[in-house]
Amino acid sequence: MSGHSKWANIKIKKGKADAARGSVFTKLGRELAVAVKAGGPDPNNNSRLRDVISKAKAANMPNDTIQRSIKKASGELSSVNYEDMQYEGYAPGGVAIIVEALTDNKNRTAGDVRHAFDKCGGSMGSTGCVSYLFNKKGLIVLDKGNLSEDDAMMMVLEAGGDDVIDAGDCYEVYTLPNDMSTVKDALEAAGASVISAEVGFFPDDYITPPEDAIAGIEKLIGMLEENDDVQNVYHNAELPEEDEEDD
Repeated sequence: MSGHSKWANIKIKKGKADAARGSVFTKLGRELAVAVKAGGPDPNNNSRLRDVISKAKAANMPNDTIQRSIKKASGELSSVNYEDMQYEGYAPGGVAIIVEALTDNKNRTAGDVRHAFDKCGGSMGSTGCVSYLFNKKGLIVLDKGNLSEDDAMMMVLEAGGDDVIDAGDCYEVYTLPNDMSTVKDALEAAGASVISAEVGFFPDDYITPPEDAIAGIEKLIGMLEENDDVQNVYHNAELPEEDEEDD
């Protein structure tokens, strides 16, 4: 359970790092485009788009930028088609890695991902080589405010969530992947303050890699996250905590 709590912290830090590099809006723009093409431009009738809009707002993406991305994706000017891709492999120390990407050039993205694995001492494998070590779940992060853990648990159960974890400065709510959006809406309707909400891969167990492998693992994760085609990087490594001033 403690390992799960670190997942949100990693994602929050990742979001801050992406924003600092100026790449987070590029990644979100692609997600918006894919969501619109999959289910149309109306978030009321497109739950995937609704989730991405929520994610974009949590990342402080301006509303006019969001609307411009939606209009572009739904108009005839949008000639770029992005495909969902998933890559799997191992980082140094036997750490399992799952990479989710949205790309308009599969050969380019696959080559870039393979290059990152090779350069950092890892190895890219075939589909399914590590995904069996993970479960796909929804994660909703709630601001604690004055909400007690018991009240949070009651609220989450009534909303249809599976579990609540006290992660220190926030509550982490876990759901089935397809229930995430519905549970999020129900929690907001009940008065909860949602910080972020998304679906991701969670490892069944975390491993502690050898100390001499940590630099290579962190370098690989960094290279992958810096790639505009890469949307998410998941791993099962128990890595050292960053200093508070880096949070």
